[in-house]
Amino acid sequence: MRAYVELVRAPAALTVLGDTVAGAAASGNPLRGRRVALPLASVALYWSGMALNDWADRDLDAVERPERPVPSGRITPNRALAVAAGLSAAGLGIAAWAGGRDALRVAVPLALAVWSYDTVLKSTPAGPLGMAACRGLDVLLGASGAGGALPAAAAVAAHTFGVTTLSRGEVHGTSASVARAVVGGTALSALASVVGPSASWRHRLAGLVAATGYAVTVGGAQLAAVRTPDAASVRTATKAGIHGMVPLQSALAARAGSVAAAAAVALALPLARRLSRKVSPT
Repeated sequence: MRAYVELVRAPAALTVLGDTVAGAAASGNPLRGRRVALPLASVALYWSGMALNDWADRDLDAVERPERPVPSGRITPNRALAVAAGLSAAGLGIAAWAGGRDALRVAVPLALAVWSYDTVLKSTPAGPLGMAACRGLDVLLGASGAGGALPAAAAVAAHTFGVTTLSRGEVHGTSASVARAVVGGTALSALASVVGPSASWRHRLAGLVAATGYAVTVGGAQLAAVRTPDAASVRTATKAGIHGMVPLQSALAARAGSVAAAAAVALALPLARRLSRKVSPT
């Protein structure tokens, strides 16, 4: 079981739950009834992408990360591929059950984007764009056909683009210019999460608090990578960026008028950080 937990980076899925929450809040289409299960569809699709990533990277990981489940021999490549396919099917099934055709219209392109990223795009210049598309579509899954969620999806996608770009230096380090550009992107994502219409000044204030927490934690780690762009600093900044999804999602949900949902999303952050000490999210 430990090997499968590592394969899918299980605790990192806590940073995905808020995508659909933010999308639902931004669109005014709350997660009620069966739609409450939509975050579980996101988790299944996220885990499928992690398993597929290790299947696709098995030869490279044998050199750079031999301790991973596939190159270490704890899970066979065929089993990793089967896990990825099974989780993708589960994610699509949950989306169809929870949100009907409207959710499935987003879930199918999302699943295709996940598989395209891991098998084709990841090692190309389009890789960060592919990953950004995955997270943007995940936010739109929460809207399930309702309008108004595009700005929230764009903010999450922009953050994802920066984190993915920076993560390419986890093994060999990056350049100060790349890290500096990512910091700029984080600032823009923080700004995007607080501008625009808000339900009330209280909701805007709650969003501002969450956005400030996002900018300080994520931006601080990325600034450290600007000063020292080695592999260790990049890994730390990447982890901060992954966990930073949570306050960003909270800011988007709070500003849109759902402080309760934003608070629920925020509760995932301390647990995700604690579990990341046991299973790395990168």
